[in-house]
Formats: sequence, structure tokens, C-alpha cells
Amino acid sequence: MFTIDLLNGQGVPPKGGAAGIAIVTTAFAVPVIIAIAMFGYYLHSSIVMSIQEGRMISYDAKIGELSDAVELQELFEKEKNAANNCLSEVASSIGRHIQWSPILVTLAENMPDSVVLTRLSVTQGSVRKKVPRKDNPQEMINISVPVRTLHMSISGRSQSGCDEAVKDFRDRLYSSSSLGPKLENIRISQEFGRLDGRDVVSYEIDCIFKPGL
Repeated sequence: MFTIDLLNGQGVPPKGGAAGIAIVTTAFAVPVIIAIAMFGYYLHSSIVMSIQEGRMISYDAKIGELSDAVELQELFEKEKNAANNCLSEVASSIGRHIQWSPILVTLAENMPDSVVLTRLSVTQGSVRKKVPRKDNPQEMINISVPVRTLHMSISGRSQSGCDEAVKDFRDRLYSSSSLGPKLENIRISQEFGRLDGRDVVSYEIDCIFKPGL
């Protein structure tokens, strides 16, 4: 068999075709492998992003729920503080008042028959007193506490009989369970006058309560 090479050896493919095919195949396979790898990375990234977006949505929902709970808690705290302030004001207000009904009953039950009650009133002053601080019992602070005085005017006709009756009345007030423990002092003053043409004796009785009662 004869071979005629009109190109002088420039156009005849070299022998050993398997090596050439391998080179061409390798050159084609590398871009394909890279493309497959990049596509796989893209799919993986897309899946990861989708999962992360789902988690973010879930976290946002939980944060919203927690935000509502925090707002509700803050509202409850404000309501609790307001209620505590009201209770403090009520307690403070109660401390500035006294139940007079038992005291009036005591006065009526122990009033002598020989005298007549002509006036009954109450005045209130205040004194400064040192007390422990609520949030720090070791520290003493000055506060204003009320001091009440119950004023009574009684009159009788006989001085000798009235003097003994008024003294007995004073002793009964001191020993009464509803009034005695609240009293700091009882002061009595005496005056003479005339009523309906008759000589009468009048007594001013001041029941001074202990500070803060």
C-alpha cells in the first residue's frame, strides 16, 4: 500500500490515536466536572439559605410572642406598683384616723349622773418623731405624727359632789380597755358660773392621746 503525502508531512495526524483521544477527553471532562461541582454547590447553598430563611421566620415569630409577653409583664408590673402605692396611701391614711365609736360609748357609759355634757370636740396637732427608715431600719428619720385631743365640757350644780364625780370619771377613763391604753394624759380645769339663776361649776376635760394614735 502506498501513501502519497501532498502536504509534506504537515497534515497527517500522528500515530498513537489513543493518547490523543485521552487528551481531548480530559480537556472536555475538566470543565464538565467544574460545572457539576459549581451546580452542586449552588444547590447546596440554595438549600441552606432556604433552611436559614425558615429558621429566621420561626425566630421572628418567637420574638414577636416574647415581645407580647414582655409588654404584658411590664403592664402587670405597672399595675402592681400602682396597687402597692394605693395600699401605702391607704395604710398611711388609716394611720391618721381613729375609730371614735368605742370611745364615745365609753364616755356615755361612764359619764356621772350628777353632771351634764355641754360640749364635745376633737382637735389634732402634730409632733416630730424619730422612727426607723422602712428600707433601712438602721437609719432613723424624723416624721410628723398626729396628736389628738378630745375636749369635753361638763357642768354640775354642787361643787362638792361634782368634784368627786369628775375624779371618778377620770379614773374610769384611764382604766377602760377601749380608751385607757390610748391616753397619754387627762387634764381637768374648773370654772364657776351661773345658769338659769343658779350657781354651777363647769369642768374642762382634755383627753390627750398618745402620738400617732
